Amino acid sequence: MALLIIAEFDQQVLSLSTLATLTAAKKFSVPIHFVVMGENCKKIAEDASTYEGVEKVWIVEDSLLAHFVAENVQDTLLELGKEYEFILAPSTTFGKNLLPRIAALLDVAQVSDVIAILDENTFVRPIYAGNALATIISQDPIKVMTIRSTAFEKAHKSSSKALIETYPFKVPSSPAPLFIKSEENLSVRPELTSASIVVSGGRGLQNKENFSLLEALADKLGAAIGASRAAVDAGFVLNDFQVGQTGKIVAPNLYIAVGISGAIQHVAGMKESKVIVAINKDPEAPIFQIADYGLVGDLFTILPELTAKIKSLKKVS
Repeated sequence: MALLIIAEFDQQVLSLSTLATLTAAKKFSVPIHFVVMGENCKKIAEDASTYEGVEKVWIVEDSLLAHFVAENVQDTLLELGKEYEFILAPSTTFGKNLLPRIAALLDVAQVSDVIAILDENTFVRPIYAGNALATIISQDPIKVMTIRSTAFEKAHKSSSKALIETYPFKVPSSPAPLFIKSEENLSVRPELTSASIVVSGGRGLQNKENFSLLEALADKLGAAIGASRAAVDAGFVLNDFQVGQTGKIVAPNLYIAVGISGAIQHVAGMKESKVIVAINKDPEAPIFQIADYGLVGDLFTILPELTAKIKSLKKVS
């Protein structure tokens, strides 16, 4: 009985969500193995072997894996996965794209967005936009699940290294999809899901140009920028910035919601934040019900004043 984690990585670095998945995996008290798949991923495999609790790292390399496409890896993972009782991946775009395929081909039910592991068959996941928790009991011979990274701490490195072995790549049985391109949103700001401070804007900002007010505040705080679905749908920012049930799940130390009413879908993506500050002109806005601190007023007056105050405090310090 063992557990397999499918490693997500970028720029030769394991993702923080993968490290959170490793922490979750330790709840099972079974041998933990990583599988690292790519064109040239020996460096990642070496890194993965240094984390506490990892006993083995499988490395799969092929030119078809230069860009991670689910259709290209599923046959290999199916062969490898049959040897395991648990298959885990982070609940990111990566995991949500890949694991449903694996679960379907293994003829088992996937358990999504796991936030707690009670025993080897019993798991907890949020439902109804995070307003309720469901306890799931799985009797499938292979448990396939995605892990919500904000629910677990990031794993730490060990003083020892795990064994690294090569696993053969299985050429896809169906024609390989053609990779066209990947677009990155290059930014000097922290990545949204791993930032310790997030400043998010909603429809109250009124237009795309006004998001520059958020950028000024975020730069002073060293924060990532997020947005509500309403702001994304209105074209103020790209979909990559969306926080919420259908966007990204965040749990920073500080979350500042600016011009966001507090729709249930948005709250589902940020309510685990340690401290929530809301700025809204409507004193009855639902966001104030979950906020630790609230500022009722015109955001176009408050934001510049807040940014200037933080700037002056930084100069003093």
